[in-house]
Amino acid sequence: MVHMENTGLVLEGGGMRGVFTAGVLDYMMDNGITFPYTIAVSAGACNAVSYIAGQRGRSKKCDVELLKKYKYIGMRSVLRKRSIMDMDLLFKDFPSTIIPVDFEAFFKNSNRCVFVVTNCETGKPEYFEEKSDAQRLNDICRASSSLPFLCPITYIEGVPMLDGGICDAIPLKRAMAEGYAKNVVVLTRNRGYRKKGRIKVPYFFYRKYPKLKEQLRKKNAEYNEMMNYIESHERTGELLVIRPKRKIEVDRLERNMKKLNNLYEHGYECARLVFEGVK
Repeated sequence: MVHMENTGLVLEGGGMRGVFTAGVLDYMMDNGITFPYTIAVSAGACNAVSYIAGQRGRSKKCDVELLKKYKYIGMRSVLRKRSIMDMDLLFKDFPSTIIPVDFEAFFKNSNRCVFVVTNCETGKPEYFEEKSDAQRLNDICRASSSLPFLCPITYIEGVPMLDGGICDAIPLKRAMAEGYAKNVVVLTRNRGYRKKGRIKVPYFFYRKYPKLKEQLRKKNAEYNEMMNYIESHERTGELLVIRPKRKIEVDRLERNMKKLNNLYEHGYECARLVFEGVK
């Protein structure tokens, strides 16, 4: 067991690119690597639940094996659920019956786990923790993973929420504000990646939420600023960053099993190289 004292773990999202993170976290579980504080966004939030619950391999099964069986991404889901992903299947059926989360283990784990969501009314991030209510935990993960434009808004206690990546895609500074000067950051993009341009929000989207629309327009610029920050501090040794070392071929809504399996294996290997280097 290797407990990373006074060190935070920061998990980026990225849709199906999250299988890279699943590989990283499975390596950590295989080697008993734990952190007192984990903060996660979107697909990273889903991975974090399995990691904190100690369910090695669960995330990979959700993202690869069960994707093939249930086909929960695509037009069928759009026609049936008005969502690019079948969110009811992913955040009700999966964690409760199909591939159950070990909620008891998650709740008993004394290490903190924070999830990032975007408040549609304020356009600001909100940070949730949940260590007693399984339904609320599922709702928080669903909100954090509700992609703008592609998935319906999720409500938490009556408040409209969307993907945490809209306003805090890599919540490193939140971890630092919580007292964790040292952090391991797991990214799902290659070194040097930057988003291009501004997101253009059609007038008929989110008309009730002008602050959300404004935040969506700023989203790419803020992401690029954070990547600049990470790369500059990584060079000084203040951060330990695990990211893909080869060109990413997996799309946010990828359904190719071979590509997903390869990215998972790459995540496992990247984690091994980084942690062996630390040793």
